[in-house]
Amino acid sequence: MYPDAILKAWRQIVSPPFRRILWRALALTLALIVLVWLALTRGVAMLMDRYALLVDYPLIDSFALIFAGIGIFIALAFLVPPISALVAGYFLDDAAEMVEGAHYPADPPGRPLSFGRSILYGLRFAGLSLMVNAIALVLLFVPGVNLIAFFGANAYLLGREYFELAAGRFQPMPEAAAMRHRNRGTVLLAGLVIAGFVAIPVINLMTPLFGVAYMVHVHKKLAAREARAMATATVRGG
Repeated sequence: MYPDAILKAWRQIVSPPFRRILWRALALTLALIVLVWLALTRGVAMLMDRYALLVDYPLIDSFALIFAGIGIFIALAFLVPPISALVAGYFLDDAAEMVEGAHYPADPPGRPLSFGRSILYGLRFAGLSLMVNAIALVLLFVPGVNLIAFFGANAYLLGREYFELAAGRFQPMPEAAAMRHRNRGTVLLAGLVIAGFVAIPVINLMTPLFGVAYMVHVHKKLAAREARAMATATVRGG
């Protein structure tokens, strides 16, 4: 989990050099959320009109609209992870470069993903996140399982995808996936931190930058740990 990495990531995303990326990421995330909200509200209104769900009783109409609004709010809450995943793919390299330059200036810099690959991974990430959170949304109505489903699903998904996006700057994606698998416990705990971040209203709009910054630190620490283990094994083998 690396608590120091959590603090470093938070301090950096609110620091002056990071604010340019932060405002751009927030603007894009908010724009996507507004578009989704407009689509949901319009869709609900069309369904009510098409199937005559509203009747000539003001009290019943009011309850129907209230429940529809609650449903839209819940749907938006579960759509924040896939929306932030899409944004993360776009801002990954800018954010990762700043973290690497500030905290690891002596290390070789990572290789930026091409624009096409960044968008492709972002879309894949968003699609997987949407599918996982759709299942979690269904389980929301199962007592005792809802919160576990939300945090468990997002811990796995966010940990996996953010880690591989950060590690993919230093090695081919199959090797990044293999590294994640070797350290799956640590990556899952790191994903749980990001899932907790997602659950905080308003703050969760900064999830893309926090997730990228945090996973850069996690990847660096795991890479250093594996390098030390390999060096020790080499010495013993020699």
